Amino acid sequence: MKYALVTGGSRGIGKAVCVRLAQMGYTVIINYASNSSAAEGTKSIIEQNGGMAELLQFDVSDKCQVENALTQWEDSHPDDYISVLVNNAGIRRDNVMFMMSDEEWSSVINTSLDGSFYVTRHLLKHMMPRKRTGKIVNIASLSGLKGMPGQGNYSAAKAAMIGMTKALAQEVAARGVTVNAIAPGFIDTDMTKDLAVDELKKLVPMGRFGSPEEVAGVVAFLVSDDAGYITGEVISVNGGLYT
Repeated sequence: MKYALVTGGSRGIGKAVCVRLAQMGYTVIINYASNSSAAEGTKSIIEQNGGMAELLQFDVSDKCQVENALTQWEDSHPDDYISVLVNNAGIRRDNVMFMMSDEEWSSVINTSLDGSFYVTRHLLKHMMPRKRTGKIVNIASLSGLKGMPGQGNYSAAKAAMIGMTKALAQEVAARGVTVNAIAPGFIDTDMTKDLAVDELKKLVPMGRFGSPEEVAGVVAFLVSDDAGYITGEVISVNGGLYT
């Protein structure tokens, strides 16, 4: 059975990725931190469409929770392993730098960057011995490529994720594990609903926000056999906003 883990898989881009991977035949492990009803909703959609899914609750920013949850999953699935990892979990705590609190800085870094590190490190020991099967996709951001005012913490976390992607891709390439990143621009999700949508659309050459499903389509390609020779890349999904 093919397993794919999507962190932050209950809503937005994560939800769309879970649904798309299930359509590809993966049993999807939907990670979530606290919103059990949203996670159950994603699982229900997958099952209603003939797919298979499991829920796995843990806070990616908490190293102990990550280790405990993944170890327990492995103990209950002794003959299986997770061949696809999508590091999607992330939060925003926007503020200008001179007013940003320590908590606003650290909570964003801990979730987006540290969380990706904790989960990836744990799963690599199972991916690496099984050559040419491991696929890791990190959901970065336009903010990590160009920087966004008021998002010093988020931009730093996503830029570091891109650097981690490029470094890790070289470390594990000989084992046949691919590591890539996707940098979405403005995507129509809960994370962007508080933004000035009408004004921001004017900045996008395509004149609209992207959909979570459009990001999920790129994930689907990167974990497919067609992308077997692609690693260490950052693919922008931004409607032409920044190229």
